[in-house]
Amino acid sequence: MMKMNTPNKLTMLRVVLIPFFLAFLMGGIPVEGSKWIALAIFVIASLTDMLDGYLARRDHLITNFGKFMDPLADKLLVCSALIAFVDMKVMPTWIVMIIIAREFIISGFRLVASDNGIVIAAGIWGKCKTVCQMVMIIVLIADLGGVFSVIGQVLIWLSLALTVISLVDYLVRNRQVISMQD
Repeated sequence: MMKMNTPNKLTMLRVVLIPFFLAFLMGGIPVEGSKWIALAIFVIASLTDMLDGYLARRDHLITNFGKFMDPLADKLLVCSALIAFVDMKVMPTWIVMIIIAREFIISGFRLVASDNGIVIAAGIWGKCKTVCQMVMIIVLIADLGGVFSVIGQVLIWLSLALTVISLVDYLVRNRQVISMQD
């Protein structure tokens, strides 16, 4: 049995927090201030993403489990929030579908690359997309009204744009993976 290192434990914590995040966000746990609890859980989960990567690199604790689970945990966290936003009528379905489709395309692309012995690192556009999505989710959960409603809408459109830009960048930078399948 594999012993879990700290970065991998943080990744798993992110996955474990997702149902609690959703329960508070969507009213499954009806308590006073549930949206603020959901927001706190999301922020904590997001911070574990930065912390686990930092610790893994700093302490040379990069594992195959972490390489697989860390991006999956990120996708689960962000996609769960986006799907909840569709149900809550905070975001249009079509935008969420494009964002989720990009994640499936990149995941499939990474699997093909991995089968060919290629490890593909995240690019700057993908990192910007992730940060933008996480900030967008925080702003949308907080729902402070006024100028923050406008900022939330701008972040939705910016997230969509970065989703498409990062997908195109990813495919162009790694087009050799596609040519290996011919």
